[in-house]
Amino acid sequence: MKRFLFLIPALVAIASVSFVSCSKEQPAAEAPKAEAAPSAPSVDPVEDAANAYFADFPGARIIKEDAFLEKVKAGESMTILDIRSAKDYETSHVRGAVNLPWGPAIADKLSSIPRSGQVYVYCYTGQTAGQAVAVLNVAGIPAQSVRYGFVRGIGKVEGYEDALTSDPAELTGSFSVDPAVQAAVDAYFADLGEPPFKNNIISASDAAAVLEAGEDVQFVDVRSAEDYAAGHIEGAMNIPFGKGMQESFANLPSDKKLIVNCYSGQTAGQTVAILNLLGYDAASINSGMDTPLTGDKGWANEGFPLVK
Repeated sequence: MKRFLFLIPALVAIASVSFVSCSKEQPAAEAPKAEAAPSAPSVDPVEDAANAYFADFPGARIIKEDAFLEKVKAGESMTILDIRSAKDYETSHVRGAVNLPWGPAIADKLSSIPRSGQVYVYCYTGQTAGQAVAVLNVAGIPAQSVRYGFVRGIGKVEGYEDALTSDPAELTGSFSVDPAVQAAVDAYFADLGEPPFKNNIISASDAAAVLEAGEDVQFVDVRSAEDYAAGHIEGAMNIPFGKGMQESFANLPSDKKLIVNCYSGQTAGQTVAILNLLGYDAASINSGMDTPLTGDKGWANEGFPLVK
């Protein structure tokens, strides 16, 4: 024990010398470098707005044809876009409607369409108007389509002729458009597909041929889960149309053509537009599944097979 106590002062002295020696050999401490601020995440206004289309879902964005005509006859303030051909527009159209024929004309006039107040869009049957409505909303324009369009909707309302005219109307406004959004809308209407997918629409018979041939496509049914369960196209995925449906888009294959059906083609049109803006390759089935007003058009109406 005495020997151990005798050694302690010596060890302390050695440690002290070593500490001093090592301290002299250490370079002066440098000031800590400030960490670089994390870069802000990239923002894609088109992708954000496309996802928000169903995330902030106000409803189907479709007005019934009779309610629409009541607004027209009452002289309510609104913007009406007729996206039928120039020839059909010149023959007759809804009072106050401006003609932007389906295609690049819509993109060309994007900066002239009001961003406030209601904008109503009609085509022939509602299907291309559904696409237009989705694209316009992504561009910040509060658009709705007229149910079943001019032929199946407006033209079936008693007294609709009283709301028609041949006098043309023009857009006179000027509004700023995000360059990325304008570029996306330009691209959308510049490439509306080739047959059998022209206008991002495929006939039921062509879709049935695709299924029969076993082509590498994915069918998507946006009807309700109950109607899907009652009968759907073989292999179709069910993503019911409505709020939050964008959360299921990640389950869709990005390397396959998507063929979408709803009831009459109108909500499928909206879905197709959003999917294409998000980078998918999508088209809808002409006249949808089996709505009575589509007559003999549509998958089930034309007698093509369903599975349960």
